[in-house]
Amino acid sequence: MKLPVIIVNFKTYVEGTGKEAERLAKICEKVAHDTGKNIVLAVEEVDLNRISSLVDIPVFSEHMDPIHPGAHTGHNLPQALKDNGAEGTLLNHSEDRFRIDMLKESVKIAKELDLVTVVCANDSDTAEAVAAFEPDMIAVEPPELIGGDISVSTAKPEVITDTIEKVKKVANVSVLCGAGVKTGEDVKKAIELGADGILIASGVVKAEDPEKVLRELAEAL
Repeated sequence: MKLPVIIVNFKTYVEGTGKEAERLAKICEKVAHDTGKNIVLAVEEVDLNRISSLVDIPVFSEHMDPIHPGAHTGHNLPQALKDNGAEGTLLNHSEDRFRIDMLKESVKIAKELDLVTVVCANDSDTAEAVAAFEPDMIAVEPPELIGGDISVSTAKPEVITDTIEKVKKVANVSVLCGAGVKTGEDVKKAIELGADGILIASGVVKAEDPEKVLRELAEAL
């Protein structure tokens, strides 16, 4: 995974599901090609195959269950996610919390399958604890800023610097900035503070002009 990176989380927004997910994925691919910047898509598991078959930029799943093949009705088997085009996965998002033991096992299984792991953390202490599992990236996202109009790099820059400091003491894990990122200036501040990229959702997915917004963010990397 090349850095710095922008990960666009489609969540389950109408604008990021099914046919709309295809449209948005092509926009993200176009911006990635035009700017030469690294853009990754995180999509619903049901859209993994259709999106990964449509674009040539990396596609992650929004969730993964720490299971092996067997009797696990209703769960998302890691190998199946990979077989359907996932190159990585988001874990422990504030909207999809994991027990710590499940998170550790999820990272372990992902490593065995060569899936990139991006673990979300709500603060620097959580990020420090998660770093012991050695995921590929940790995205620090204060929950109160998610989906808002003020980015963490502006409202709470110390969260980023403290997280990087604590994580690097434990393992060589890249740190991303999330929550409230909306503009190129937000991205510049995050990079200046030492982040290796951003995790963004509504700022792009629900934007009136996703291409314009994403292009501004990409050019600020």
